[in-house]
Amino acid sequence: MKFPKPHTLKQIATLIDCEFRGSEDFEVLGINEIHVVEPGDVVFVDHPKYYDTALESAATIVLINKDVPCPEGKALLISDDPFRDFNKITAHFKPFKASNSAIATDAVIGEGTIIQPNCFIGNNVNIGKNCTIHANVSIYDDAIIGDNVTIHAGAVLGASAFYYKNRPEGYDQLKSGGRVIIENNVDIGALCTIDRGVTGDTTIGEGSKLDNQIQIGHDTIIGKKCLIASQTGIAGCVVVEDNVTIWGQVGIKSGIKISKGTVIYAQAGLNNSTEEGKTYFGTPAQEARVSFKDLAYVKKIPEILQKLKNI
Repeated sequence: MKFPKPHTLKQIATLIDCEFRGSEDFEVLGINEIHVVEPGDVVFVDHPKYYDTALESAATIVLINKDVPCPEGKALLISDDPFRDFNKITAHFKPFKASNSAIATDAVIGEGTIIQPNCFIGNNVNIGKNCTIHANVSIYDDAIIGDNVTIHAGAVLGASAFYYKNRPEGYDQLKSGGRVIIENNVDIGALCTIDRGVTGDTTIGEGSKLDNQIQIGHDTIIGKKCLIASQTGIAGCVVVEDNVTIWGQVGIKSGIKISKGTVIYAQAGLNNSTEEGKTYFGTPAQEARVSFKDLAYVKKIPEILQKLKNI
């Protein structure tokens, strides 16, 4: 998430009331999660296990809960609670804005687009040409919808990320300041839910088709011309490359990559990245031919046990 204009390190430190290490004029351009950081970004870290990852990342400002040596060319924000202060920054630059109408006054809707009854179109939403938005669809703030997109009834685009910190008093949610982007010629089935990015974008690539009742987690990127069947759940920060086919009731864990041309058979549980052009099945998923061979061996177990009894 980029700020509307550059800020200084001192300005951000003042905003969250913390100490800093580095020049007070050090330029701060935005905030981002570790997997998408760029120079000028703030990234937060609150566990020693991940200090080195954050300090060595592309981010040039690290919001951290320990006063450590500042790497050359970078700056530190020293906080007793980086998670809380990252939320403060998000809330300051992306505050929640209530809408008093079904379609926000600043929403842009392209020529030839049809909006069916009982839809909600949030603030700063941009919808392209010749789209069809069916009844009871909710499109939260800042979403970008391309041309020739169909969104079926009951879909929700832009809900908050499922991202929590476990505190003694309960779970604390990381605020979502990102967007949902739907590229041209995408179809989204009924009752699909696509969460907005925490600081970046959740993206559905051009020409991809989503069946009904699919969940796409925060900051996930779906490539071009992908097919995803119903009741599939894809966690946050997953990269699905082009021409991937995912059949029904597949579960995919966060932070992995589904390589180009992968096929995942129904009811698979995928915990690791895939290899290009291969087919996967089972839980935990592995190459389908291996899974089918394993199942064949399982079916032989009663026969083997009977033979052992007869020895």
